[in-house]
Amino acid sequence: MLTIGDKFPSFDLKAVVSTDPKIAFTQLSDKSDKGKWKIVFFWPKDFTFVCPTEIAAFGKLNKDFNERDAVVYGVSTDSEFVHLAWRQNHADLKTLPFAMLADLKRELSTALGILDKTEGVCLRATFIVDPEGIIRFVSVNDLSVGRNPQEVLRVLDALQTDELCPCNWQKGEDVLKAA
Repeated sequence: MLTIGDKFPSFDLKAVVSTDPKIAFTQLSDKSDKGKWKIVFFWPKDFTFVCPTEIAAFGKLNKDFNERDAVVYGVSTDSEFVHLAWRQNHADLKTLPFAMLADLKRELSTALGILDKTEGVCLRATFIVDPEGIIRFVSVNDLSVGRNPQEVLRVLDALQTDELCPCNWQKGEDVLKAA
């Protein structure tokens, strides 16, 4: 699995950005949103139980991520058509403010090393990627356990200080000074 300091892999994937089929689809790549921090999180399957709770939670924080010059991408190995159908049929996903990427060929998830060996679907992996395309944070949960998007935002805040941040540090608090 790729980790801190590694270059985030190149990708070029179809994505869903709306529930309206006329404007729902777009193409996104590693070159999209150039110069921004990227929060890229993966879930195992659409139309499941834990996944929409996480996706909706990232959606509620999307404005906060944007204020920090970060863009959020959600990804699974489902197709863009499955993403569209799920968004159209799940109340918590209808107004989702970020793109859902379709890694149908599993190229990105394979390059990252985050496919579950038994199920062949993405683990609940989260990456914070800096504007130069370098992975600065990685977190991976078991298929059955949802993650905490608020913690991802806290870590982004800490990374953007470029300072030493203690345990449980929150934006606006003092950072550590090396002796």
